[in-house]
Amino acid sequence: MTAPALNSINLLEDTWAREVPHDQFALLRREDPVHWHELPVGEGFFAITRHADIIEASRNPEVWSVEKGSFFIRDQTPEALESLALTLVGMDPPKHSRFRRLVNAGFAPRMIRKLVEDIERRAAVLADQVEEGVELEFVERMAALLPLQVICEMMGIPAEDEGRIFDWSNRMVGFQDPDFRNTEEDGQIAAAEIYGYCDRLAAARLVDPRDDITSALVHGEVDGDKLTAHEINMFFVTLCVAGNETTRNLLAHTLLTLIDQPKVRAELVAGIDDDALWSSATEEFLRWNGSIHNFRRTATRDTEIGGVPVKAGQKAVLFYTSANRDEDVFPDPFTFDPRRTPNDHLAFGGGGPHFCLGAGLARSEIKALTRALLRRFPNVEPAGEPRRMRSDFINGIKHLPVRFTR
Repeated sequence: MTAPALNSINLLEDTWAREVPHDQFALLRREDPVHWHELPVGEGFFAITRHADIIEASRNPEVWSVEKGSFFIRDQTPEALESLALTLVGMDPPKHSRFRRLVNAGFAPRMIRKLVEDIERRAAVLADQVEEGVELEFVERMAALLPLQVICEMMGIPAEDEGRIFDWSNRMVGFQDPDFRNTEEDGQIAAAEIYGYCDRLAAARLVDPRDDITSALVHGEVDGDKLTAHEINMFFVTLCVAGNETTRNLLAHTLLTLIDQPKVRAELVAGIDDDALWSSATEEFLRWNGSIHNFRRTATRDTEIGGVPVKAGQKAVLFYTSANRDEDVFPDPFTFDPRRTPNDHLAFGGGGPHFCLGAGLARSEIKALTRALLRRFPNVEPAGEPRRMRSDFINGIKHLPVRFTR
């Protein structure tokens, strides 16, 4: 591959639809780690590509705000900003901390440990449905189903409505990909539909509370006040989408890695009951291909990052994909090492207040489904070309045809 030049750097959606731009990131880390990137419309941004700089920005929300400009690269309308600021991922502390406490209990390590047995049971059921040698569309039939089932149960959504949540999620986050959103209005329609569904479920939980996260939202308080209907809507959407969309892509990337790395696959099959191996391998799957390319932050005051001056109001985009191949942090970063320790990847963010709420859940689901499949089918091969999502935010695999064999 021909090495890119700095003046040809393009980290927008069309690039990601073709490939993960590791060559561009390697160049930036080496020569211009805080790189000014123009946009076709609107003001550009600083692309932050080194591990240490991303951690610095992530852990200083008073300097690097998410609320002032959202977490998307492109600027939002005032109305969109107002709604995004009601999502956990779109809030700054201290508001973020107060709202996060409402749902923290549902994702605490002790709760995930209680869920593990159920996750493993669901993974085994899915793996048992696989027919040897028969082409399988992995994203729709496997990767989408396990996280969707788990998050819907946690939210109190009936199993018969899981397909609707799946459809709405695709149309809302796939706004840059024509396979998911056919018109400009379709994302808004999907949002309206899921808000209406949330309103009906919240009304039911108001009179009949249950042991689920929706009940916690309806009956919880922040600073002595109940959440408004709009706040509940935004919480509900964030948890439903993040709980199924991100882990779906992590599972698809994990399987694609196993196809591309037959020696790693053989090592995991040989150590199928080695919990330590599977734990370290799961972390390496997360480092190798996270589900989110980046998050944007906006400077609240004149500052600097990586020695580069940044003015108040300018935006910095934290590229986790680049940080996870940073040569200063990971020895031999372009080698997949299932026993890599330590593994300070940033697949769940750079720490600080926005560290991923569902990190433990995602780890459990990756380990459970991948292990269940390899127990039954030590071999997996491609049955067609994978297709990537066109998005400069979601690291998505939307089509992955495979065959499993013994």
